This record gives sequence, C-alpha cells and structure tokens, in this order.
Amino acid sequence: MSESDDRMMEILRILNEQEDPTGSKIIADKLKNKGFNLGERAVRYHMKILDEKGYTKRIGYSGRRITELGKEKLDKGLVYEQVDFVNSKIKEMIYLTNFSYMNQKGNVVINTATIYDEEAINIMKYISDNGLSVSHYFHLNEIKNEDEIEIQTICGTTIDGILLNEKIPSQPLYGGLLKIKDYHPDKFTELISYKKTSITPLEAFITPGMTSILDIIDNGNGYIPANFRLIPSISRKKAINIFENLKKIGISGIIEISEDGEDTLGIPVPQGMVGIVIVGGITPFCAIQESNHQIDIKKAEEIQNFEKLSPLSMQTKKILKNCNKNQTKVPSLLSKSWNLIQQVNFDVKTKKGDIISNVSYIKKDQIDSALSIMKETYNNNLEYVNPYYKIIKHPHDDDKIGIATICSLSIDGLLINNGIMSTPQYGGLLELNEHPLFIDLISYNSTSIDPHKIFLAKNMTSITENTSTKKILASLKEIPYVSRDKAIYYIDILEKIGFSIYKIGKPRELIYNAKVDKYNFGVVTGSGLNLICSIKEKGINIDVKAIEKLMPFEKMDKL
Repeated sequence: MSESDDRMMEILRILNEQEDPTGSKIIADKLKNKGFNLGERAVRYHMKILDEKGYTKRIGYSGRRITELGKEKLDKGLVYEQVDFVNSKIKEMIYLTNFSYMNQKGNVVINTATIYDEEAINIMKYISDNGLSVSHYFHLNEIKNEDEIEIQTICGTTIDGILLNEKIPSQPLYGGLLKIKDYHPDKFTELISYKKTSITPLEAFITPGMTSILDIIDNGNGYIPANFRLIPSISRKKAINIFENLKKIGISGIIEISEDGEDTLGIPVPQGMVGIVIVGGITPFCAIQESNHQIDIKKAEEIQNFEKLSPLSMQTKKILKNCNKNQTKVPSLLSKSWNLIQQVNFDVKTKKGDIISNVSYIKKDQIDSALSIMKETYNNNLEYVNPYYKIIKHPHDDDKIGIATICSLSIDGLLINNGIMSTPQYGGLLELNEHPLFIDLISYNSTSIDPHKIFLAKNMTSITENTSTKKILASLKEIPYVSRDKAIYYIDILEKIGFSIYKIGKPRELIYNAKVDKYNFGVVTGSGLNLICSIKEKGINIDVKAIEKLMPFEKMDKL
C-alpha cells in the first residue's frame, strides 16, 4: 500500500468516528495526533480523491461524511493492518481515558448496542444486580423511532485507563470465555489475543450458544466473557486500593487478582507480574442475546463522558466466589495442532497415508440431505471446495453420525514430512469476487479456538448463495522462500489430487490482502469446513468440528 493510500484510509477511519460532517482542519489535527503530518490543503486533496471514489460525500460547507461504500472499504480494504489495529485501538482508548474516581468526572470507554424492547433493559438490570457487569452505570438513548433504544455500558478497558492515570502500566493480553463452576471462576476455556486479529476477542464470542450468563445466576454454572491483563507486581497493593475505591462509586467487575507470578485461571503469569481478570463489558448484551431478545451490538469501543451515564441498579450483590486454583494452562490452537501435524504421513505418489480430518456431527436421519447439499456445493464451487469426506459413527450417540472432512493442516504436515517448513499463520474469511480478498483474519498462534469455528458460529459464511460475491473459509500458510521450488512441486500435486489450493504468493506480496514475513511466501488454502458451512447455511443443525483426528486418506470417499 502506498503512503497516499495509507493516509486516505486513516482519513476514512477519522470520519467513521465522527457523528457530524467534518472539515479538513479537524481532520488535519486528528491526523497529526496519529503521526501523519498533513496540512489542510493536503487533506483537501486526499478528500477530493475519496469523493471521486464514492467513499466520502461533501455536505455543503460543513465538511464530509463517510459513505456506506467508504465504511465497506474500511472494513475490508486493510485486513493486514487491521490485525494490528485492534491492539493499537485498545491502547488509544486507554490513553484517552481520563476518568477520576475522586470527583467522578472524565472520560470512560463504553460499548454500544441497540435494543428494541424495554424488557431487555430489565435483563441488563438483573445482570448488574448480580455483579456480572463492569459497572451499574449505563446510558440509554431513544433513537430513530420509539422502538429503538441505544444503550451504552462501561467497558473493562476503562479500568486499564484508570490504572494508567494512577501511573500503573496495564497490558491487556486476552479476551475469552471463562468457565464458572458452582459460582467459582474455574478457568478460561477459550482465549484470543488482542494481537494479530482483525476482530476484537470479545466480539468473537458475541455469538448465541457461546455464553450462558443467565445460567450462572440461576445455578452457578456457565460461561461468561472476561478479559485478562498484566500489571507489575510492585503495583498490586496500589491497584487493589484503586479497585476498592472504584467499587464504592459503582465500577467493579474484578473477578481475580493473582499473586506475583501466580498462574491465573489457566493463564501463565511471569515472575514480577500480576494477572487481573475483569468481566467483559459486553456481558449484559450477551445476556439479552441469550434471552432471545433482538440486539445489535456495535463493534467499536468509544469514549464517553461519565457524567452522561446514570445508575441502572444498585449492584448490591456479587454472586461469584473465590477462584479455583492450580488449573491447567490454556494452550494455543497451534500448540495443540503441532502434534497432529507431526503425524501426517500422506504419500502423494501412492495417495495413501494419514491426513488430519475435522469431524462434525448431525442427526443420522439428516445425512442424505447433508450429502446432497455437499455435492451441490462442490459442483458449484469446484475451484474452492475439497471433495473428500468420510461418514463415521458417533462414539456414543446412535442417533447421530459424523462427517469427516480434510483439515488444511494436512498440507502443512505433508510439506514438513518432505523437509519443507510450513507454518499455519491465519485462519480467515475470504470474500470471492473479481478480486478475492480476506476480510477477517485471526492468528492461529494467538487463539485457543479455531478461527473458522468462530466465523461459522457467527454465520459469516455464504458459500451456498447464488450471488457474484461469496464468503468462504480459508487459511494462510507461511513457507521460507528458499524452499519455494520444492514446495510448489508438492503443492501442485496436492491440487491435482483435489486439495483446495487457492493461491501461491510471491515474497513480500499481499496475498488476497494478507501479509507474510519477509523472506517467506504465502500459500492460501481452503478449509475442509467449507462443506460443513454449506450444511449449516441450509438450516441443518450440526456440531461443527467436534473433534480432530487422523484418518487414512485412501479410506475417504469423494463427492
């Protein structure tokens, strides 16, 4: 991307954050704060180009607004930057937080959603009453018409900002799902790092079926969004004092504060540091979703003046008890996968040997419909879908049956088995059009859950739609350039066999808008779960990628 393109994307970001039309002077000032030294004249030049492209629109003499096309460009056009932008955005929010608990004035970080009935407000109050929100302060605002209410909750990032204002450096590391067992926080079951992802970790878990906050209140068991950060151990006593003062004014959400170097809820804590777990600011929104009330949750965290918020409840009760100790560490997806990758022994000459398969389960009486959907999907997407599958028994439920498909990690295993280092880098959502591009990416090394399972759970794919634009699952692998010729030899054979190979990149090339490290080249492959996507898109309930296992390739069937 050229420097000029970079500037224009930053201008779009600024306009996207503004409610009113914005002029060149304000934009120039904001660009300066972001490290871009552009005067008003240069800004106007870039704005003219953006107008011509349809990304912005001039509103009289007031300035410009970003258009829907501009928002789409912002979402899709910079995914390789977006994987770093999420972490940078959090740091920006921390810096902009200037709330003082002494006089209860200043800016806090908020999450925003739109609800459509007042019963949803009662659910939020219920969550807050039981101490499962960052704060009992909310902001309600009726918008557009009487049926829509915009609601804002305080985000846990606010606490990081407050700590920084008190000279305590806080390092947000993960967002994830925290298991609660008999009202005791037990351990994180899933984690996504704030680094190397194009979607925020907690946003990834805003999905029906992933959380069970209401169950936690009712019976003490379930899963809740939470995030994890580190602070220097020397600041522990001071931080606890700050948290006690915040609790007095209605800001809390602290689940656990570790001792120096004490592993916390499955997350390792280095010596000299302290781990802090805070309930996710989106928790009330997730509870509304669990109750089957319509809610539209906005992605971005924003800054809001605390004085605009008011208490929705008294938050007098805290149902969570002390945390369970000595839990096993939560491994990254890649660390779990290496042992399987190591065991791949598929031989391209004999077309025999073990590959890695993903096994998903459906009801046995739906298998004929599922196979019909899979076959149609393959015939309509020959270039993008792997045709191999195997029907297998469910280990203990006779009413269900498994569908095994080839996992793209099999390709890494085959290359490694032939002396070529291949490293899975990202799982992504690939948009197919005249110029295919990744629109979302999550690093395999920064998550405990398969990114493709997240995209599937959030219904982000559209492989069965009869349109010019489809969204499918794909992976990006990184291979040293020195082994390029040998790697291409094997990759070409795999493609002829039927493995989904989308593109082989060049060094330093943006491959479908994604980056690999210098002196390496990227390979984009299709996910074996694309066939499973088609089944789910057609309304058949399926337990996606319930297990991974090795399977002899020669025993698989072909559509």
